[in-house]
Amino acid sequence: MDEPTNDLDVETLELLEELLTDYQGTLLLVSHDRAFLDNVVSSTLVLEGNGQIGEYIGGYTDWLRQRPNAATAVAAAAAKPGLIRNEPAPAAATPKRKLSFKDQRELEQLPARIEQLETAIAAHGEAMTAPEFFKQDSATITKANEAVAKLQAELEVAYARWSELDA
Repeated sequence: MDEPTNDLDVETLELLEELLTDYQGTLLLVSHDRAFLDNVVSSTLVLEGNGQIGEYIGGYTDWLRQRPNAATAVAAAAAKPGLIRNEPAPAAATPKRKLSFKDQRELEQLPARIEQLETAIAAHGEAMTAPEFFKQDSATITKANEAVAKLQAELEVAYARWSELDA
């Protein structure tokens, strides 16, 4: 739904666009409304796959013109309605190596460990968003931030190990 459905929606969207356009700071904005993005953003960050983030000047339409393979993607979009996906070609099938008993056991336990870490990070995040959290002394706040950073580092290691074992 790219178009607002009634006059109130139009007025609200126009007011939001005006306020965002006048805003002098930096803002990270996520929206499904491509026209809205074209009207208010000055640069676009795009998740391009394989852990890569591309930055493009302008909004959604500008990104379509600037991105790699833009000509082929725009032609494909014109021919076929729906989402445009820039997915890499599937890699040639490589035979899976046989895991040792220890590695197989580790692989089986990793999803539970990842879930545990994600739950802990979410709990810390929820606690840190409470207004009371910032009424504590700075040492406690710093300690909580360090704990979250440690959990996130552990989560990254767990995902990397899962990817390594599952390859």
